[in-house]
Amino acid sequence: MAVFSKEKVRNIALIGHGGEGKTSLLEAILFATKGTSRLGKVDDGTTVSDYDAEEISRKMSISLSLSYAYYKDYKINFLDTPGFFDFEGEMVSALTVADGAIVVTQASGNLSVGAEKAIDYCSEHKIPMILFINGVNKENSSFSATVEAIKAKYGTKVSAIEIPIMDKTNMLGYVDVLANKAYDVNGKEIAVPANLTDTVSSDNAELTEIAAASSEALLEKFFEEGDLSKEDKVSGIRKMVSDCEFIPVVAGVAVGTPVLCDLLENIINLIPYAGETKKAYALKGEEKIELDYDENKPTVVRIFKTIVDPFVGKLNLFKVYSGSVKSGDTLINMRKSENEKISALYLLKGKTQEAAECIKAGDIGAFAKLSYTGTGDTLCAEGLQVEFEPIDFPKPVLTLALVADEKGGTDKVVEGLRKLMEEDCTFKVEKNPETQETVICGMGETQIDVLCKKVKNKYKVEAQLTEPRVAYRETIRKKVEQQGRCKKQNGGSGLFGDVYIRYEPAPDIDFEFAEEVVGGAVPKQYFPSVEKGLREAKMTGVLAGCPMVGFRAVLYFGSYHPVDSKEAAFIEAAKISFKEGIPKANPVLLEPIMNMRIVVPADYMGDVMGDLTKRRGKVFGMENENGKTVITGEAPAAELHRYAIDLRSMTQGRGKFSTEFARYDEVPAAMVPKIVEEEKKKRAK
Repeated sequence: MAVFSKEKVRNIALIGHGGEGKTSLLEAILFATKGTSRLGKVDDGTTVSDYDAEEISRKMSISLSLSYAYYKDYKINFLDTPGFFDFEGEMVSALTVADGAIVVTQASGNLSVGAEKAIDYCSEHKIPMILFINGVNKENSSFSATVEAIKAKYGTKVSAIEIPIMDKTNMLGYVDVLANKAYDVNGKEIAVPANLTDTVSSDNAELTEIAAASSEALLEKFFEEGDLSKEDKVSGIRKMVSDCEFIPVVAGVAVGTPVLCDLLENIINLIPYAGETKKAYALKGEEKIELDYDENKPTVVRIFKTIVDPFVGKLNLFKVYSGSVKSGDTLINMRKSENEKISALYLLKGKTQEAAECIKAGDIGAFAKLSYTGTGDTLCAEGLQVEFEPIDFPKPVLTLALVADEKGGTDKVVEGLRKLMEEDCTFKVEKNPETQETVICGMGETQIDVLCKKVKNKYKVEAQLTEPRVAYRETIRKKVEQQGRCKKQNGGSGLFGDVYIRYEPAPDIDFEFAEEVVGGAVPKQYFPSVEKGLREAKMTGVLAGCPMVGFRAVLYFGSYHPVDSKEAAFIEAAKISFKEGIPKANPVLLEPIMNMRIVVPADYMGDVMGDLTKRRGKVFGMENENGKTVITGEAPAAELHRYAIDLRSMTQGRGKFSTEFARYDEVPAAMVPKIVEEEKKKRAK
């Protein structure tokens, strides 16, 4: 199998809204380049990249999938990503190692949310793009209207370099705007249609100016000659694309009879190879080291995706940033400080593994059967031991609780989910220390549902989910004094402990124990027992059984028996004092309040602020950031369980938010009885 140098490799992520044709486009590319012998279909579950049972069942991509195609003497690695927002982490993984992206969108006449988010992400992270407008042959589709809708947001940063030639819903060919020439679907040159002449002329002039602006040499040549050759235009456009200052637009058809026009040629000509323009950096201690994709230097490899299969085992997808990697090499896992022997090296085409002898800097491949390595890890050879910063995955925004059962099924579900955490870094399973519930935190309902279905299919156990409990607290509002007396006599030695405790509100602390005993009314050796009893008792408040906080307990008097007084007696006496005294201290229920940071387009600001108010929230302020509105405020945690889903609905998927615990506030009195009843039911279960 051929080994490619970095100049002959392109690493391309396919990104965009769900259902726009990314997987179908990859299928068409593989078929056109003879990477597969048949043209698979998403609806039939026969595509190369959607091979997981859940993907086939749902007819949508769920996980990042790696494939490659040979074109001329180049190797193009394609990272097919899901478009559904719950699986955004897969796009982040792909774009971490991609040298460029194809943003796929339908010719619907507007800018889809997924395309907008993909373009914004790539622009922010300086990832070169080509925009592929798919489905120009569909009923009511419009290439020109779609381009104009995208230009309305991004201006002259976007322009078509190919224009489809249409006969109603038949794509007859395309116009290469840079060359001012037309071709049929088989690549044979034809005349530019009369109805496109003016458009092509205008777009050609626009592209010429964009290319000329890329360098002083081209600008001077343009002023002298009044035009540029196609080669000069391609050179200038490549520079502008590499600098993320321009997004070329192409057209095509991915479903049915594919028409790719010059997409592969444009990838080679316009997308830079690894390290050509964008530098890679890793950390050596506190120092940032530049990696220049030199195949003759010590090996540095980054793991960007892990695939776990109960039958095949674990595969680690990687990109080589320095040196080369071969079967038999030994590399150091920098995070684990463990050696990994490379026993199997593969190129992937969907689920098909093809053995590789060597993969050089700039290329992508997969390891099998590594012992210690997972997503985000760095593997290095002796001589250049550096470590990449962690991949910046989106944080989970939806939490559900796993319902316990009597058959141990929950433990098996948790075990299965923990194994899936190796594949997906955007969810976590943990024990909530506040409520003692086992919770799963993810990006949305669909992601969590998919994970539970995978656990059921792979590990034969079914997850039962419910809304998680809110970590309520209780406190007191007035000072009281209460005796607690434990006296038990069952023949022989008995138990005797007698305490007088003063309970005082202390809002700024969790709990404080003090003593003011004089004259030895309670011997000092029993003080710790009294404190222990109070600490145990305060974990179950008197209203809803929630932990009690924000109070001080002062032991000021008591009595003891020289024979019957023991530690256990004073522990019990303290608990009796607590249970009888706290109800007299005006106990109240507290709820967690969360600070919120919500980022939305300005058009949705009013709806989002109004919704926050309905959730008993407050808006603190607004500011503009990168063309969007950032709303800061706060709201009770009890009102935010479905906020991720509701915000997505309110903003058509354009909004995002983060929360951080702020403090505890008193629950409105009218809501307390219902909460108390619900909490008691949950605790009873």
